[in-house]
Amino acid sequence: MDFLVFLIPLFPLTAAAIIGFGHLFNFLKGEEDEHITAQIAKSAISLSCLLAIVLLVYDLLNKNNGFYHLAQWLGSEKLQIDVSFITSGFSVIVAALFSVILVIVTRFSINYIHKEPGFHRFFFLLSLFSFAMLLLVLSANAAITFIGWEIAGLCSYFLVSFAYDRPIATINATRVFVTNRIGDAGFILGIGLSFYYAETINWNDLNIIAENLTTPTATVIALCFSVAATAKSAQLPFTPWLARAMEGPTPSSALFYGGVMIHAGVFLLILLQPLFERAPFVMDLLVVIGFLTALYSFIVGLTQTDVKSSLCFAISSQIGLMFLECGLGFWELASWHLCAHTIIRCYQVLTAPSLLHYVHGNPMKPVSRYIAKVRWLYIISLQRFWLDPIADRILVRPILGLGHDLAHFDNNVIDRAMGTPVTSSRAISSLAQLEEKVLGVGQSEFNLTQFGHGNGTVGRLFEWTANILNWFEERLVLRGIGMDIVNIGNRFGQAANTFEHLLLKPRYLVLFVFVVLLIAATR
Repeated sequence: MDFLVFLIPLFPLTAAAIIGFGHLFNFLKGEEDEHITAQIAKSAISLSCLLAIVLLVYDLLNKNNGFYHLAQWLGSEKLQIDVSFITSGFSVIVAALFSVILVIVTRFSINYIHKEPGFHRFFFLLSLFSFAMLLLVLSANAAITFIGWEIAGLCSYFLVSFAYDRPIATINATRVFVTNRIGDAGFILGIGLSFYYAETINWNDLNIIAENLTTPTATVIALCFSVAATAKSAQLPFTPWLARAMEGPTPSSALFYGGVMIHAGVFLLILLQPLFERAPFVMDLLVVIGFLTALYSFIVGLTQTDVKSSLCFAISSQIGLMFLECGLGFWELASWHLCAHTIIRCYQVLTAPSLLHYVHGNPMKPVSRYIAKVRWLYIISLQRFWLDPIADRILVRPILGLGHDLAHFDNNVIDRAMGTPVTSSRAISSLAQLEEKVLGVGQSEFNLTQFGHGNGTVGRLFEWTANILNWFEERLVLRGIGMDIVNIGNRFGQAANTFEHLLLKPRYLVLFVFVVLLIAATR
């Protein structure tokens, strides 16, 4: 029954195409067509669930070959990317489990999203996500797995920003999407290194060849895939994105971050068990990351006051324990932990809206009196260890500043050099307008004593030069040809000051050091 495996992700993809094109061309619109969209999505995922269960039964009876080759997608000398699937082992178990959860959440969503303006859009994304996750867990090579990995992340972005008219939803979705791209870079690098050193990107072949790889080589490849797993499963330092992702609708939160997608990183670790066992350093790193994430999530979870935030830190804490188990070599325990946690958390997030009603009147369980006395711990728990502000300071602000400087350079240097026309509001016709734009103050008259004045070495140099030439400029130049040369000199002084201030900014110092190291490495 191995041939059934390619139909499992195919049915949700077909449903997504029908719903998407139907909604695009106005065949499916409004409340009157909701039942059609719901029936298409529910039927497709139900068929996939049935086939996944059949495939699992045959695997338990040892009747599957373990591998099914459908077609060759790409071939170039040694690189061959096949559309092939795994039909035995943990992948089939996870596919069956995920498909059952997908059926439950799809059925739950029909009533939950009823009469919402984005009903058809929601089920299009839900069907596309179902295809992506089933492709991710069943694919037999890294390239096809990465396709499912990326499509799932894209669906996550659109569902977190489902209420796109709310700024907080779109901001959170963007932060989640950008953060996960760091892990995607690690995944791509891992694929490239796997092909370079092992000459294969098939998971099974890579695990077999891993036994013959040197420890440094296996460590580098495993480290790349561990970065991808860490980002996808919201482990430190990427944990804050999970709380932001809870902005989406409850069914998508339960499916993405309670039951299915959040466990993709742990699944990747278990899938590459032989490779990670050849990299002791990466195994130790998984232990450290998992332990710190579990501890961080426990402390921060103590001060959360809303249901979804409490659940998201409980989720990241348990997944941290799964990383810890993988790092210690308890692979089977991590597998069971993943399956049990998927079921429990999906149920808890689905019932989050009604949880307050169920627990009304129940007293809160107090924390330990030893923890309650530690006030500094309470403060850092409320602030979530300041991870978001630290990330803004280290990554976001320097990149935004660099982008602003590049845009300024492009507008004021490149565009003028190329003769690109500018609007009158952007054109600077005099030194007074330049100073008003940069300094925010007006200057109606030019003071000769301030010519070339500035701070630092370059500014002082221009100031001394201006003092030496002041007599000549006053008596000959100004009387002969006016203020043009003075204006030019003043602009040079202002440019020198600006250049010096830019050099003193941290992002350019870091960039300078990086360039020097790069030049030294090439020599």
